[in-house]
Amino acid sequence: MIEIESVNEIYAQSFRDNWSLPAITDYISGAAVTYAEFAADIARLHLFFEQTGIKPGDKVALMGRNTPRWITVFMSTITYGATIVPILQDFTPTDAQHIINHSGSVLLYIDNSIWENLEFEKMPSVKGVVSLADGKLLGEHPLNEGRIERVLKNLKRSFRKRYSKGFNPADVDYPSMNPDDMAVLNYTSGTTGFSKGVMLTYRNLWGNITYGINSRLHYQGSRALSFLPLAHAYGCAFDMLVPLAVGTHITVFGRLPSPQLLLKALANVRPNLVICVPLVLEKIYKKQILPMIVRKPMRWVLAVPGLDKALYVMIRRKLVAAFGGEFEEVIVGGAPLNHEVEEFLHKIRFPFTVGYGMTECGPLISHTPWRQFVPGSSGRTLEGFMESKILSPDPENIPGEICVRGTNVMKGYYNNPEVTAQTIDEDGWLHTGDMGTRTSDGTIFIKGRYKTMILTSNGQNIYPEEIEAKLNNMPLVSESLVVERNNRLVALVYPDYEAMDRFGITHGQLPREMDNVLSELNKLLAPYERVDRIQLIAQEFEKTPKRSIKRYLYNV
Repeated sequence: MIEIESVNEIYAQSFRDNWSLPAITDYISGAAVTYAEFAADIARLHLFFEQTGIKPGDKVALMGRNTPRWITVFMSTITYGATIVPILQDFTPTDAQHIINHSGSVLLYIDNSIWENLEFEKMPSVKGVVSLADGKLLGEHPLNEGRIERVLKNLKRSFRKRYSKGFNPADVDYPSMNPDDMAVLNYTSGTTGFSKGVMLTYRNLWGNITYGINSRLHYQGSRALSFLPLAHAYGCAFDMLVPLAVGTHITVFGRLPSPQLLLKALANVRPNLVICVPLVLEKIYKKQILPMIVRKPMRWVLAVPGLDKALYVMIRRKLVAAFGGEFEEVIVGGAPLNHEVEEFLHKIRFPFTVGYGMTECGPLISHTPWRQFVPGSSGRTLEGFMESKILSPDPENIPGEICVRGTNVMKGYYNNPEVTAQTIDEDGWLHTGDMGTRTSDGTIFIKGRYKTMILTSNGQNIYPEEIEAKLNNMPLVSESLVVERNNRLVALVYPDYEAMDRFGITHGQLPREMDNVLSELNKLLAPYERVDRIQLIAQEFEKTPKRSIKRYLYNV
């Protein structure tokens, strides 16, 4: 159990204790650094901040793909006492510039390819822009009179002078910050308008990090494959912050995680914990497992007692091997897991669990180790860190809005007291906007978003996400969205063109096939949930940088 109460001291202690161990490897290039080298890189950036006039509390923006240098900039900023502003690389140039200006960032680290599309003159607060690729200066504000350029030119010499006897474990010493100081300013990729700046404090980070350490999600010498966006709170906390706090070896994937490339990387790295989003498991299930178990011979095997268990054992072994074979559990988060996929994984005893969180909690709200995980739930509210309640007359049976409070709850939205007051009430309860139920031990069951819930004329609550989960498992359906039109439910469907080619189905035959899909779907639904028709759409749904469908564009 960890007893250190300062985030920066957790990292200082970790870097000293794990000095000679591997810290970060770039999967693409193979370049690697030890904790000693990583700590020296941080010290070099601290010296750069100091000499360029960056003060504790100043904002440093960071935008680019996952790389070891991205991690170095992030960790250097929070251990210096400045505030990091991670920006998802998928944000448009206009949105990125708005975030940089809204945050008041004075320094920007960015990928060269993204920088080409930004306009420096439209970001007046930024003193300088530095390349994430090679650390070179990309731009400097004229009023700064070339100070950053001079510091960068002489940085190696300055570092050797500062640490004339070499950089040693005793030199790793970071300021102890006020727990309520802002460490991260994370802009959400909200689906109903421009994103808000979530103020995460050192206390919020400490809660997530400490839970991860105490739960042994990562541990000294363990291996992690980081493939989720580190600019998002989920990947940031459990693919970076927790691993670096204990001496884990992080391999940074650094590319779009297609299932084929990702499975190859998992086999190579053999991580001891896998952090993923539902889409990864759902694609593997739909593309590899489902076609196998729906074949007639397999259906016959599954109908024979004893043989079905042997088949499940075989599938489980293959799936475990595909994820590297040496992990304790797969933690699924970031979005709800498809019920059919979850039921199958539970049936074959695949070691997975589903957690629940949001950026505003940096991100974790609930998690249960896989052996105690209750299927259909999103884990148990973090004991000792968080508490939860349901705004419902019968929280165990009647869904209501999920509210949480505790160590992980954000300070508020940056420069937005009105929305902060609407989200966090006077008693400190954060209103999540999610609907669900809760058992007496704090286990949370999520139904859907409050804003997407459809109330029928006879008073029934319909959660479109639950219908979409069933529909997305149907043949020929790539993704879907259920909306209300003239008091009837309509399913917007983007077809699975790969499956159409595989089954030899033409565009002309597709409407008839969708009639069959609709018939099968409605057999799985309660009478009040049944869908009136399927409407095909020609292009993929427009999505946020977090890959959530922009529902508000289709609710017309």
